[in-house]
Amino acid sequence: MSQLLDRAKRQTGLDDFGCPGFREGLHVLVNALEREARLNETGRMAMDAQITDLLSSRLQVEDWYRRHPEIEEQQIEAPVIGLGLPRTGSSALACMLGADPAYRSLRNWEGMWPCPPPDPAHYDTDPRIAKAQAAMDIRAKRFPRMTAMLPSTATSPTECQLFMGYDFKSQLFQAFADMPSYVEWLVHKADLVPTYAYVKRVLKLLQWRWPKMSWRLKNPSHSMFIVALDKVFPDARFVMTHRDVMNVIPSVADVYLELRKAFSDDVDLRAIGAGTSDFWALAMQRMIAFRDAGAQSRFFDIYFAPFQKDPYPSIEALYAFLGTTLSDEARAGMETWRRSGPPADRAYTRTDPTAFGLNLDALRERFRFYSKRFGVEAAKC
Repeated sequence: MSQLLDRAKRQTGLDDFGCPGFREGLHVLVNALEREARLNETGRMAMDAQITDLLSSRLQVEDWYRRHPEIEEQQIEAPVIGLGLPRTGSSALACMLGADPAYRSLRNWEGMWPCPPPDPAHYDTDPRIAKAQAAMDIRAKRFPRMTAMLPSTATSPTECQLFMGYDFKSQLFQAFADMPSYVEWLVHKADLVPTYAYVKRVLKLLQWRWPKMSWRLKNPSHSMFIVALDKVFPDARFVMTHRDVMNVIPSVADVYLELRKAFSDDVDLRAIGAGTSDFWALAMQRMIAFRDAGAQSRFFDIYFAPFQKDPYPSIEALYAFLGTTLSDEARAGMETWRRSGPPADRAYTRTDPTAFGLNLDALRERFRFYSKRFGVEAAKC
């Protein structure tokens, strides 16, 4: 672990990581990678590089705060946060909402390199956009199936998984490697309040030089940690996307397979299937408990099939829920994205769910509590 910390210091020329609480998650993660992940040489190099980059970004964030302590005075007010099961149309929704210039979304290139904080005067021409797109183009050539599963560009809205990674408590890591001890710690033992506080810290930095704008964020795994998220963002409102679980869990498992097989020569498909089902069943149980404990009025629900057919009724209803209206400028931006954005759900060969040990009838029964609670049926969602 010390080697990774030292490498980040050399890479940046900085040495202040801020609050040391991140070291617990880093320690658990590194141990799990070494003992459980069965990484090949590519995987070891990739995970070392990823951890070093996260540490380097944390050093840079802390350096900006050291030089500009006034950043702390920034307020993150009433963000709109997308969550729910993954593979439910949440990315398409985030892209459409991100086309409204009246609000701020987190873009892929900002997620990769938040420092220096972007200048609004040069936001659309920032050189990091081209750098990020080049990296994504290389990935697309190496992993065309992954690109078909998760189409995106450098300027597409992205999740805050990387910012959670600065505290080393993020579902990001379990997607890349089989690490049951890390997942057990993350889900049942880790305190995510400091993690979300650090996400807020980075968001403050990103908006520091901007006129006041509300954030529209998205991350399905927030569902698992909704209580901690609420403590840090108590005025947030939530958009929850829904789809029949039979189309969700096998698809998520397939994404994990595509990620893990690049980094390991010994991928356990059944472990992926079981882990995916366990994680998202618990996440939905926690989400329902949170909503039913008095937060129902803060949620707006969007269903996959009607949104795919015509997104505007859902979006207009969402804007009304938020107390505003969909402007002509925003609608024009959304239409531009629909015409020119990366196509959703391109054709690719899907892995048979049984390869993951997933029995669809049993899966439907396990998630019946979710489908019944939200009226999610295969014919409609």
